Amino acid sequence: QVQLVESGGGLVQAGNSLRLSCAASGFTFSAYAMGWFRQVPGKEREFLVAISGSGGGTYYADSVRDRFTISRDKAKNAVALQTNSLKPEDTALYYCAASSVGVAGTSDYYDYWGQGTQVTVSS
Repeated sequence: QVQLVESGGGLVQAGNSLRLSCAASGFTFSAYAMGWFRQVPGKEREFLVAISGSGGGTYYADSVRDRFTISRDKAKNAVALQTNSLKPEDTALYYCAASSVGVAGTSDYYDYWGQGTQVTVSS
């Protein structure tokens, strides 16, 4: 069955970095764009960044464009999110997701979702 498993979250001080990972299985990884989202309790899920199936195209939300970087590893069926210069407002549950329609900035276009990994940034 399809699985997306995030890891790498944790508690960090503001200004530091975390590298989040998402391991994918159960579907043809190269045929899906992969995205990262985050959500704070009581708020809507927020799109962060997506990468095409080939890895050749990316789409970033303006809020993270200068601090976050997405990458994918075809050999490992994995996608990573490097988060730098973290701020307290980056505290959220971070999800990876897979889209069969390509790079997209809204959650409606994503078919599969992981359970999330918590990132907490202290001031």
